[in-house]
Amino acid sequence: MLFAHLADCHIGSWRDPKLRDISTKAFAKAIDACIDKKVDFILISGDLFNTSLPSIDLLKETTTKLKQLKDLNIPIYTIAGSHDFSPSGKTMLDVLEKAGLLINVAKNNEITEENKLKLNFTTDKKTGAKITGLLGKKGSLEKEYYQALDKENLEKEDGYKIFLFHSALTEFKPEELKDIESHPLSLLPKNFNYYAGGHVHYIFDKQEKNYGLISFPGPLFPNNFKELEDLERGGFYFVEVDKNKQTKIEYQPIQIHNLFKINIDADHKSPEKIEEEIKEKIKGKEFNNTIITIRIKGTLASGKPSDINWKEIFQSLYDKSAYFVMKNTNALTTEEFEEIKVQASSVEEIENKLIKEHLQQIKVAGYSAEQEEQLTKQLMETLSLEKEEGETVSNFVSRIKDKVNDILKL
Repeated sequence: MLFAHLADCHIGSWRDPKLRDISTKAFAKAIDACIDKKVDFILISGDLFNTSLPSIDLLKETTTKLKQLKDLNIPIYTIAGSHDFSPSGKTMLDVLEKAGLLINVAKNNEITEENKLKLNFTTDKKTGAKITGLLGKKGSLEKEYYQALDKENLEKEDGYKIFLFHSALTEFKPEELKDIESHPLSLLPKNFNYYAGGHVHYIFDKQEKNYGLISFPGPLFPNNFKELEDLERGGFYFVEVDKNKQTKIEYQPIQIHNLFKINIDADHKSPEKIEEEIKEKIKGKEFNNTIITIRIKGTLASGKPSDINWKEIFQSLYDKSAYFVMKNTNALTTEEFEEIKVQASSVEEIENKLIKEHLQQIKVAGYSAEQEEQLTKQLMETLSLEKEEGETVSNFVSRIKDKVNDILKL
């Protein structure tokens, strides 16, 4: 058995015109690699799209590749992630599933008489692999599903089992992601052969006792400046299973553009000196099909960050055939004025940092800091709900008020 494990495709994540199609190209290239390798099926562990309602152009490109897989009888099994699942419950995955282009395995569930969440397996017809999983929600609010999960039937099931999830696991977080919301491994059901993770944008795999092979392939293409610096490119896993159910994985990188990184320490330097260093680093080089990142940090000895002649620097790089140039000067300041900035790699992380920073500043009677944090996230999720099709404004307002009252127990 051979299958592919993709996650965090985030189609539509880059807004700049020159990078707008880059996630779509990465997805197309990954699908072509899967076809060439003759995989039996493909897993996508959440966030196929960067939003629950992607644009028509992005849908057209994506469904073209999905239709190609359908015609070749290569099924896609997926779950919704924190980006492609909206607070209102709408997701484009429902439309694609209705069209027969993929299978959302997280929808195959029911509530037991004991008010527990029972997941059922989706069995791959060709290989017999049994697949199930749980969706991801913003702010890691999917935790309530795991807490209600009936694990007994999942753990007793025989055969080769795969569990898709879209959450960070506390035990396996890298140092640079230590502040991200996460769940303990113990929330996941045991005795699966392969745990197909998503949401955390780093590459990781580990064989865990009483569980199985736990894997995070990272994003299909980096989604922001820092990810470009750290990862340089994206990719996914090919997963091969032998007749004894032994699982072996191989990381498949996806190269869309080359990357050239320029890092400058600005301490005790003038804007003119920084310009000289950048010119020296690019001297004698050509940058065909290359994305260039420029990060400058430190405290200038004189002048202001705006004194650096960025227009000239960018033009010289584009004259050397660079595909795209971007800069980051968030950590650049002057001796006269140093500004504290909140730095985060995503909107979700910024929200989490700000919530934690302001917890308990206004005391909420009867609430601990942890309860207050959960309450805040529930309110944010409710207040971001969308008006449903055909719903009047007054009914929409009433629905939101009712949800807020339930949360606040009013």
